[in-house]
Amino acid sequence: MTRRHVRVVGAMLQNEMGRYLITQRPPTASLPLLWEFPGGRVEEGEQDTVALARELLEEMGVQIQVLEQVMHTHHEYPTYDIDFRVFRCRLSHPDAEIHHLRVHDHRWVALEEMGQYRFPDADAKTLARLLDLDH
Repeated sequence: MTRRHVRVVGAMLQNEMGRYLITQRPPTASLPLLWEFPGGRVEEGEQDTVALARELLEEMGVQIQVLEQVMHTHHEYPTYDIDFRVFRCRLSHPDAEIHHLRVHDHRWVALEEMGQYRFPDADAKTLARLLDLDH
């Protein structure tokens, strides 16, 4: 049986106060109510940056500028593999209101507060790298 491979992109969005945007997965999603960097799956034939901008618009109604890729990791879940790429991003309109269209909740969190939130394993790996990069 062939394992499923899923390509996922995430946004590392930092506000002017140095806090990062994290979102909570809906209660009906896989890995329900865990926190993550906003983003989602890349569709077949779609570029990572296009997918990331599309996902944030669909999930929260915000437009972003996707900047450079900052991290890339692989993670094996029991039934599928994740190819996870994180990009530094910024809101196109810094005062844009974040809507909960396809997310349960959101927070702007300082790096030292991230440990108070439960992340899926792939995001946790990225978070560990982020914490190591900034300290």
